[in-house]
Amino acid sequence: MTHEMLFVFGLLAATVVLFIIDKLRMDLVALLVVVVLAASGIITPTEAVSGFGNSVVIMIAGLFVVGEGLFRTGIAAAAGNWLLRVGGRSEVRLLLFLLPVVALLSAFMSSTGAVALLIPVVLSMARKSGMHPSRLLMPLAFAALIGGMLTLIGTPPNIIVSGQMRVAGEPFSFFDFTPIGLVMLVVGCVYLVFVGRFLLPKSEARDPEDSHPTLSEFAERYGIRDQLHKLLIQPDSPLAGKTLAEMGLRTEYETTVFAIQRRSSSASSMMPVLANTRMQHLDTLMVYGSESAVEHLCQTLQLRRQGFPERDIMKVQQQFGFAEVLLPPNSSLVNQSLKQGRFRERFNLSVIGVRRNREPLTTEFGVTRMEAGDTLLLTGSWEYIRKLENRRDLVVIETPAEMHEIAANANKAPVALGVMLAMLVSMTFGLLPNLTAVLLAALAMVLTGCMNMNEAYQSLNAKSLVLIAGMLPLALAMETSGALSYVVSNLVENFGDTSPLVLCAGLFILTSSLSQFISNTATTVLVAPIALTTSQLLGLNPEPFMMTVAIAASTAFATPIASPVNTLVLAPGNYRFVDFAKVGIPLQLLAMIVTLVMTPLLFPFQ
Repeated sequence: MTHEMLFVFGLLAATVVLFIIDKLRMDLVALLVVVVLAASGIITPTEAVSGFGNSVVIMIAGLFVVGEGLFRTGIAAAAGNWLLRVGGRSEVRLLLFLLPVVALLSAFMSSTGAVALLIPVVLSMARKSGMHPSRLLMPLAFAALIGGMLTLIGTPPNIIVSGQMRVAGEPFSFFDFTPIGLVMLVVGCVYLVFVGRFLLPKSEARDPEDSHPTLSEFAERYGIRDQLHKLLIQPDSPLAGKTLAEMGLRTEYETTVFAIQRRSSSASSMMPVLANTRMQHLDTLMVYGSESAVEHLCQTLQLRRQGFPERDIMKVQQQFGFAEVLLPPNSSLVNQSLKQGRFRERFNLSVIGVRRNREPLTTEFGVTRMEAGDTLLLTGSWEYIRKLENRRDLVVIETPAEMHEIAANANKAPVALGVMLAMLVSMTFGLLPNLTAVLLAALAMVLTGCMNMNEAYQSLNAKSLVLIAGMLPLALAMETSGALSYVVSNLVENFGDTSPLVLCAGLFILTSSLSQFISNTATTVLVAPIALTTSQLLGLNPEPFMMTVAIAASTAFATPIASPVNTLVLAPGNYRFVDFAKVGIPLQLLAMIVTLVMTPLLFPFQ
């Protein structure tokens, strides 16, 4: 063993230790690896930073942009809502629907792409169902890796071993991988749903300082949880043809109408209420007010209650903005009532709650005067909510967590969906190189108005990109120094004279272990020729050995750097290094058992 090999092995061990003890951020450790390799001379400084221009890193960055486009046009939220309707709020049911979906996608496109596209969906599902994202994201990543076992194009190692088999005479066909992949998918889903999820952490997707309260928490904070009502204007109601100001609903009845649903409008269309909005017969009013005030309103003005079902609450959340604002001492609203301040006329928003000294305040629209330090809960069009940032009379304190799920460019949803489908078709059928397809899709998301460039830059997860880019040169150093070849050759020496099944087990352990720290593609490139040569020297059928290498290369479950798929979910799931080991190592053992049982049955050794 040369000095260079010892240095690389030592650097690899130190890196793993730093990841495990979790005292430094993983992206910082990756940058330290880059600096050490550049200074060591084992690879050149240019090679040490080559990971930042690697096609894998660029493709992942592009997929972040595509995923953001799906998020900002509402497609991710729509997909999450569908899964929630099908799976309900049960963690088990959601996983049983989600895991096969991502596995199927990964069978025909990049597993990295499948996960990048579904991360916004999963985060949306987690927020709406009240689950911890960490309970869903790691199973999502592992299912994507298993999905790569299903077809020839599912993952690069499959293509590499098939190319090696062509040298031996007959390459693997498109679906030769499917039987083992299907069994592994069933076993993996059962393990992740009924065992692995109990090993997952219950960590939040965001740091506490970055968290936002939900709409439900706002309602609790302002004491209005049971004060939202849906009222129908009957034909004999005097409200028809009148504006809210003319009827004095706030002054006379102490109720606030913040939205109208027109009978002629689609079921999902709601109108914000402005000062000059005129009501019509059979309009449905979305009203905030106490039970007694609303009952008085209904009896006096011939309105009929219609309840406020969950689906309508969700529509309000999606189509109307909410914000908590503070009245600064220099605000012109201080010492004025809401009526005197002409709040709706000035801001085109409705006040549905007031707090003073951190306690909900019962207000009378024309009497109660606002004080400096009061906080108001506002609702109305997102257009006017966003304009609050430029108003001196109010200071925006918080917006609800649901605001980050609002589709600001919902009208571009068909365009974003078309861009995504075009990318998937291109990647599945090889019409364009994967990198080209992803970059074109990312550019199309911006050029078609699904998002702007600032939003595209914000979508890039720097921590994940730096981690991947920093670890790629370590794989190169292992190849350049001969460290990887040294490990492989020792395996052949130790297992060459044993039974074929034991040799398969040795190849699986070697390939799977190396894939936890370096690219599974690089691992397969090095191990596949050894497996082929060894089987030929022993006079055995190379198919079971090559299939073992391909499946083992996709079992990158035990570390967050094992695959870009794992790295993608690292930050949004707020995982630690050891979390992957706890859940991933048992899954690796199950994969080895499935492979060693299935491979000889499908591909005999003789």
